[in-house]
Amino acid sequence: MSIIWFLIIGGIIGWVAGLILGKDIPGGIIGNIIAGIVGAWVGGMLLGSWGPKVSDFYLVPAIIGAVILVFIVSLIMKAMRKAA
Repeated sequence: MSIIWFLIIGGIIGWVAGLILGKDIPGGIIGNIIAGIVGAWVGGMLLGSWGPKVSDFYLVPAIIGAVILVFIVSLIMKAMRKAA
C-alpha cells in the first residue's frame, strides 16, 4: 500500500507544480508522478528536509523542487519546438 500512496503523493506534487507555473507536464499522469518524485528529490537536495511530511515527501521542498524541474523541462521543450 505504501508504493501506491508514494505514487499518488508524487502525482499530486507534480500536478501542483504544473498549476503553479501554468504549464502542462508532458506525459499526463505519468509525467506528473515522475515530476513529483524527481522534484521531491531535487528539492530535498537543494533545501533539505523541513516542513510537513507526507509519505516520505517533505512537501515544501518537494513542491519547490518540482516547480524547478517543470520550469527546466518546459524550457527544453520550448527550445526543441523552435529547433524543429
